[in-house]
Amino acid sequence: MLKQILKRCSSLGKKQGYDMEGLPLDVPKGHFVVYVGENRSRHIVPISFLTRPEFQSLLRRAEEEFGFDHDMGLTLPCEEVVFESLTSMLR
Repeated sequence: MLKQILKRCSSLGKKQGYDMEGLPLDVPKGHFVVYVGENRSRHIVPISFLTRPEFQSLLRRAEEEFGFDHDMGLTLPCEEVVFESLTSMLR
């Protein structure tokens, strides 16, 4: 599942703001983008989060709710305040 997520995150298109490999220019190496909450706020998180059980739980919920085969980026099904609280504990 993690390989599928990383592949999906690295192939989200080659448009303005993306490099030759289709990676966003504003995302540092070793990080990826997720969208959270009703307004789909964009967050950049370290890849190391993928190994954390708390984050993996969010990924399973995202797969059940949205699947990973779509063009809207990796969207996590939780409120933004909950996501920010979780990620602050994981850092």
